[in-house]
Amino acid sequence: MADISVEPVAGKRDFDAFVDFAYVINAGDPNWVPPLRAEVVELLKPGKNPFHEHARVQLFLARRGGKIVGRISAHYDELALVQPPEQGMTRVLAPISLSIWEEPGLLVKGHDHPPMVMMGHNSAAYEAWVESAGYAVAKRLLTYDLPVEDGFPPLINRIVASGEKNGRIRIRPVDKRHFDRDAAIILGILNDAWSQNWGFVPFTETEKAYGARKLAPLIIEGTNMIAEVEGEPVAFMLSLPDVNTLLTPMKGRLFPFNWIRLLLWLRNPQSEGFRVPLMGVVRKLQSSRLASQLAFMMIEYIRRCGVGDHGAKRAEVGWILEDNQGMVAIADAIGSTVNREYRIYAKEL
Repeated sequence: MADISVEPVAGKRDFDAFVDFAYVINAGDPNWVPPLRAEVVELLKPGKNPFHEHARVQLFLARRGGKIVGRISAHYDELALVQPPEQGMTRVLAPISLSIWEEPGLLVKGHDHPPMVMMGHNSAAYEAWVESAGYAVAKRLLTYDLPVEDGFPPLINRIVASGEKNGRIRIRPVDKRHFDRDAAIILGILNDAWSQNWGFVPFTETEKAYGARKLAPLIIEGTNMIAEVEGEPVAFMLSLPDVNTLLTPMKGRLFPFNWIRLLLWLRNPQSEGFRVPLMGVVRKLQSSRLASQLAFMMIEYIRRCGVGDHGAKRAEVGWILEDNQGMVAIADAIGSTVNREYRIYAKEL
């Protein structure tokens, strides 16, 4: 058997081969969702994705007998290096593509169904390969499946009703007419709410603008909420329709006609599945009863809109760190169950 050589990606031909290999290796997996090729190129290209402004990225291809048999990226984030407890490059954390805010973790549970929007998928074989190479589990990330058609348990409904009687609380939808303003509010809460979380790296101003632009087409006003207490924005919850169901038959290509289908769908998304990728409550309210009440109110309002206007039948909440007791408690209280587990592995250099 020929030896395997691993070489840095150099030039356009190698770069195109790096991008294309994912479509080749996953072609036989019915639950893999081919991302739009243009989106993958944008993710990896300096000058397009602002992550590259504070990170160094090197792509590699593995070949056997001249045939590409694998790919990997190695990158470090200069902003991550200044976050405690990381001081210098003493270990590898993987897989993370590219930042913690995108598609972190190796899928180890839930291979029997396709991922929702902005979540990764990989062969079940990878788990044994990674662990046999000496990598140990650093963190477990969980996603929760939640039926939404019939509403939540009575206790949650009472908590929501109580909040609706509280004149200090206002739950409002994101206003797309003032999306830049509301996106800035959400990202401000996020940077505060997540600042003590494992793996947190704050968004730069360029990344805030970039992220808002990328998310805007998927934002439905009634399924994205900002919570205010006495007029101050203190919490938010985002929920996105599962565009993956539309992307699967496109096989990564918008042209010649797939862009028309996508554009028409985005005008009024109808989706049986919605994903809650992010929520946050400002640190000064965390661990308070008010924080959980705001969370239950936002998710109930999102549920009403998703079911009533967009055909939602189920939602996916996450990812959530396994040891995030507050979020795990909320997920349990609304009757959701773990449907996927991702792992981030670590290895000393």
